[in-house]
Amino acid sequence: MSSATSPLPERIELAGEGLVLRDWAEGDLAVMPELFDHPDIAYWTPIVSPFDEAAARTRLDRSRQLRKEGVTILLAVTVDGGAPLGEVMLRRAPEGTEIGYAIGPAHRGQGLAARAVRVMAAYAFEQWGVERVILELEAENAASVAVAAKAGFGLLDVPPITGEEKGRPFTLQTWGLDRP
Repeated sequence: MSSATSPLPERIELAGEGLVLRDWAEGDLAVMPELFDHPDIAYWTPIVSPFDEAAARTRLDRSRQLRKEGVTILLAVTVDGGAPLGEVMLRRAPEGTEIGYAIGPAHRGQGLAARAVRVMAAYAFEQWGVERVILELEAENAASVAVAAKAGFGLLDVPPITGEEKGRPFTLQTWGLDRP
């Protein structure tokens, strides 16, 4: 069975780099707005804004549906399996196996994103058998570019991806990390 058709586990918990990446839970709904209702996240990510408790419920339900469809894994970034500090995503996409992330504003500057990306990349290499994982970032997003570099990704020589999200145009660069 290829990674493109293999089902995803119903429950996932990944540990490494001083982090525990775990499934979102009902108990996380109240804290999700603190993590995702922020101008930076609204600007740089496709996460809905404003992000309130209704948006949290929708995101939790959608993450479970995407998992069942075998497309996407969304995990809470924690240091100990407890309180979520952000989110990391792994997605099977036409352009490649993509990782995405969002760290709550109160938890930035601790290397959480780069560490979560490396843990998720290791999972993709080991469990999905992929040869490369990618990040799609706007060049102007200095924080995400720094995360990509810190996580060991390199800018790929591929055409930029252009589009519009939330009424603003974007141009994404593709960064890649190859299987070790």
